[in-house]
Formats: sequence, structure tokens, C-alpha cells
Amino acid sequence: MTRRTLAFALLALALFGSLSTARAADRPNILWVVSEDNSVFLGCYGYEDANTPRLDQLAGEGIRYTHAFSNAPVCAPARCTIITGVYPPSMGTQHMRSKNRIPDHIKMFPKYLRAAGYYCTNNSKTDYNLSYGKGGYDATAWDKMTKGDHTKRKPGQPFFAVYNIGTSHESSLHKPLDKSLFDADVTIPPYHPDVPEVRANWAMYHRIITRMDGQVGAILDKLEKEGVADDTIVFYYGDHGGILTRSKRFLYDTGTHIPMLVRFGKNWQHLAPGKPGSTSDRLVSFIDLAPTVLSLAGVEVPEHVQGHAFLGEQKTEDPEYVHLFRGRMDERYDFSRAVRDHRFKYIRNYMPHRIWGQHLNYLWKMPLTNAWQREYEAGRTTGPQNFFWEPKPAEELYDTEADYWEVKNLAGDPAYAADLARLRKALDDHQARIHDSGFLPEGQFNLRSKDRTTYELVRDADEYPLAEVKAMAETATGPKASATDLRNGLTNPDPGVRYWAATGCIVHLAVARELSELLVNQLSAETDPDTRLAVAEALCRIDQTEDALPEITKLLEHENEYVALHAANVLEEIGDAAKAAVPAMKKAAKRGGYVQRATEYTVERLGE
Repeated sequence: MTRRTLAFALLALALFGSLSTARAADRPNILWVVSEDNSVFLGCYGYEDANTPRLDQLAGEGIRYTHAFSNAPVCAPARCTIITGVYPPSMGTQHMRSKNRIPDHIKMFPKYLRAAGYYCTNNSKTDYNLSYGKGGYDATAWDKMTKGDHTKRKPGQPFFAVYNIGTSHESSLHKPLDKSLFDADVTIPPYHPDVPEVRANWAMYHRIITRMDGQVGAILDKLEKEGVADDTIVFYYGDHGGILTRSKRFLYDTGTHIPMLVRFGKNWQHLAPGKPGSTSDRLVSFIDLAPTVLSLAGVEVPEHVQGHAFLGEQKTEDPEYVHLFRGRMDERYDFSRAVRDHRFKYIRNYMPHRIWGQHLNYLWKMPLTNAWQREYEAGRTTGPQNFFWEPKPAEELYDTEADYWEVKNLAGDPAYAADLARLRKALDDHQARIHDSGFLPEGQFNLRSKDRTTYELVRDADEYPLAEVKAMAETATGPKASATDLRNGLTNPDPGVRYWAATGCIVHLAVARELSELLVNQLSAETDPDTRLAVAEALCRIDQTEDALPEITKLLEHENEYVALHAANVLEEIGDAAKAAVPAMKKAAKRGGYVQRATEYTVERLGE
């Protein structure tokens, strides 16, 4: 090689390098570091038990969001919210491990980034609570998924990369307790009994958070070594709250309030909403992440997206509320919705007859859960330590500033009547706006959708008269449902209205006794299986099992797995009356999945 050739080669290399850098600098790299199952129990959020130096450093270099939330308190529905920018109750994907399809026009948002030239990778978690195949999970949204590495991109290509850290996942506490921690000096929430197992589990949790903190630091160090930190906007957040019992899976702040830190590389500081080390009290939640990333990347946010960008050119005005949801958690059905402003949280429980502490196979692998149940059953718990094991109120209202752990329900306090009414209306408006599918039992998604998605079904007013169905649900699960209300509901032509009227008979057993003859007639006449199960449960609860139990047993074999799971839940709820169905439950357990989990536990509890 001549000197001239060598000089030309060096010049070309330098020129290519500068062009590559210029292309990369046209749009920011965006990197997400996501830790599993942890709320704001970090030093930078003022939590005294925390040891999180790298996250505290990141907070000092970026923006700390004080009011960031996961819309769902559990992973897969929360992740579905993130990847689509659409509320899962709007699509029927709010239940844990849903298999619902979504319409073709709703894309996983990295698809838009790829079309704009971004290299998109995901290193592990891809369970987005969607079906696989058409109308569900789209592998083409990523250049590389599972073990994805952003360094494989083309020279100068901007990247969007997700790095998920599983160290702090709930399963990390599914192990024998370290007895040396039985007297650990840790903060115990007022709803947990102060016993050695509880102290040890909390102390173990803090240890794994510290381990996770180091792993976040290693990812940030890698960015520096690669020389791309100045061109990268880094988001750190927890994938929901958790993990100690009454946090993950529940709509309290311990289950939904997440840490979120955003650091802007030096070349993108002009996009930051404040100086390094500052805080933002804007209400943000997972529904907002997709539009925010698209906004930062200069990609137009699609019209169907229900969230709002909180950064970039498409940033919107600060929202007034955050909306939260809870559906089926693994093998147990529940239905709650919540709305929160900066101070108050309102929760509406549409299944007040189901206790918070419904047995979940996975949750009961944690020593703390078993210790808490033991203490409750032995009569050694008091006040808020009892609530988890008892029927829920239909409405809850908390002042989160005065009552961080949310143990003082203000819903019945006249002094807060205006706040209750305001938040109640905000929830009503939201449910109408997104066409909340929660008022349909999960089994009906498949039985009624047929050739269309649940998203499309719930937007058909003839098929799903939401206002009418919701009105019956509000009445039936509220404190004052009358026999006339529920009688009219049970004879309504719409199966959704009938379902909630039947559910009201479970909530209001005195009314169920008054309507017992109608319930018996309805049992044989009802065409909708989920409504038939609700009628049967109501009859069992008023000791009329002769006709009801065989019907529940029959529906345990239903071809629709969610109808069968509903039947399994009912058998658990009716207690000793389910003993005659033990052979059927043992047979159903062979079906596997959540039906197996539910039936095996009920058989075990009945001592059979």
C-alpha cells in the first residue's frame, strides 16, 4: 500500500466514522433497563432500608419520576399495555396469561421504530399476554428477540433495546428462609404481622434489590465502554410493584407505584424536562411508554394509541389521572379498577365477595404468605392485618400522602365525599371511553367473539351494551341491591346483565333467598354458561345444592377452558358443599394448566 493509498484509506475511514456518528446523532438511541417485581423501595426514593448506589447515581444524572405507575400490578398484562399503547381491558387482554387476539391495526410499537430505521432488540421477556400467530404476538416487531444485543446493528444505525433483569422476580423468594434474618431491622408494613418469617422475607428482598442494582450498573458501564452513552436516552423502571404479599397483583401503590428514572445523554439533554438530578411529578404510566418512545424517535404516534407522550415533540399536557386494572390472576378470578391522581386513589371492586387472599399456587410459595395466613387463622392478627383474608368493600378511597400503605379506607367518610364522587366519575368516563371489556366473563370472549376480536366485540353496542351491563354491575355489587333490581336483571335479554344480576345474588344472600325460586328456574333456563355458574353459586350459598352442584360439575368439563376455570373457582368458594364433586375435580385436574391448579388445591383443602 502506497502512502497516498494509506492516506486515502485513513481519510475515508475518518469520513465514514463521522458520517456514521452523524447518522446516529440524528435520532437518539433509546435503552430500557427493566427490573422485575419492585416498587419504589430504592434509596433515591427516600426508602431508608435500601442499598442501591447505582440507581441512586442514575437518579442524580437524570430525571426521577415521582408518580410513575404500572397500569396492571402483574407482569404480562402490564407488558401488554406497554407494547401496544392500548389498555388491555379495551382489548380483553387484562387477564393473566390471556390468549386473546387483537385487531390487525394494533401493532407492537417497535414495529414502527423498525420501519423508521431503528435496530430493535429485546434480551429476554416477550410474554405480552397475547395469542401467538395472527392477531397476537408479532416476532417481526424485533430485529432480535431473546438474547437480543443492540451492538449487532449496522454502523450508525440508532437502536431501541430492552434489557430485562429477573433477579428481583417473585420466584427469588420461593426458597427457605435465612434464619439469621429472623430479627432483621427492616420496615414492616402495618398490614403484615411482625413475626420472624415476615422480617426475614423483607430482608431477603432488600438483598436481591441490591444485587439487581449492581446489574443495572453493569449495563450502564457497558454503554460507556461502547462510547454511545452520550447519544443514548436511558430509561430505568420496575415492571410493576412487588413482591411481598399484597403488593404484586393488587392495586395498591405497593403493587403499581414504580420507580422510573430517565437519563438523557449529553447530545440529547435538550429533550430533558429538567436538569440532571431533578424530579418530575407528572402522572405517567405504562400506557404512555409507547407514544413517548415514538415521540423521542420522531415517529408519528398512531391514532389508536390510548396513552400520551410525556417526552419529545409530541409531548401532551399533563394528565389528571392514572388508570389501573386487575383481572384474573393466574387461576383465580377477580375484577377491580382504580383511578389515581397525585394524592387520592379510588378502587372499585366488582367482586367484593371474593377475598383478596384467594389461594394462588404461585403466591403461596412465598414463606411470608403462609406465615401471614397462619397468624390470621390463629387469631393473632389485628386491624389491617385482617383485611387481606376478609371480603372486600365495593369501594375504597385512600389519601396516599397521609396513608402510604393504604390501610385507612375513606370511602365512607363524609369529609371525602367530593373526592370520592370526582374519582368515581373519572373511572366511569374512562371505562366508557375505552369500552372496558371487564364486565364480560372471560369465557364469553371466546363464545361470543367467534370471527372477531374482543376489541371489536366490545365496540358493538348491540352485542355489548356497556352502559346497561355496567349499571347492573354497579347495582348488584353495591351495598343496596334490592330484590326488584336483581329480579329485573335476571330476566333481562342480555347475558351480560343477567350475569351481573346473578353475581348480585352471591353478594346479597338475603336477596338470593327471597329470589330462590326464580334462581332455581333460571338454572335450567339460562343459556350462558358463566351466568349459569353464578346462579348455581348463589344457590349453593343459600344451601340449595341439589340442582346447583351437578350443574357446576358439568360445566367443569366445558370445552372452553375459562368456563371450566370459573367452575373450578366456584367449587372452591362453596366449601364443604363441593365434596360431592371431588371425583369430577380429580378428573378435571388432568386437563392441566390453571384448571389443574385450582381443582387440586380444592381437593387438598377438602381433605380428599
